[in-house]
Amino acid sequence: MSEGSVGASGVAPSKEECTWALVCHLSGIVLGFLGPLIFWLIQKEKMPFVDDQGKEALNFQLAVLIASIISAATACIVIGFILMPVVIIGNIVFSIIAAVAANKGEAYRYPVTIRFIK
Repeated sequence: MSEGSVGASGVAPSKEECTWALVCHLSGIVLGFLGPLIFWLIQKEKMPFVDDQGKEALNFQLAVLIASIISAATACIVIGFILMPVVIIGNIVFSIIAAVAANKGEAYRYPVTIRFIK
């Protein structure tokens, strides 16, 4: 954890919290919204940093799901074939950036997401 890193609660998260937050972000790449949902539900009561980052990861994965559905629906008019790789690459890139920040103990906010769960 870098010096001066603090989570959204204003308190520096423990290494264990950072690891769980990292897992929340990275699990979305493989498991979609279910990964962050599961890990957030397991740890949200015990770890405030995981509660914050789990919600953030879950919200982003829900936005990715919506974008994927739109891409699939518009595939018949070709734009979906262009949009789907953008969604997939964006999901991977933003999730890795978030995981690295969470591992440092920094609360990450995805730039393109809808806050379904607050």
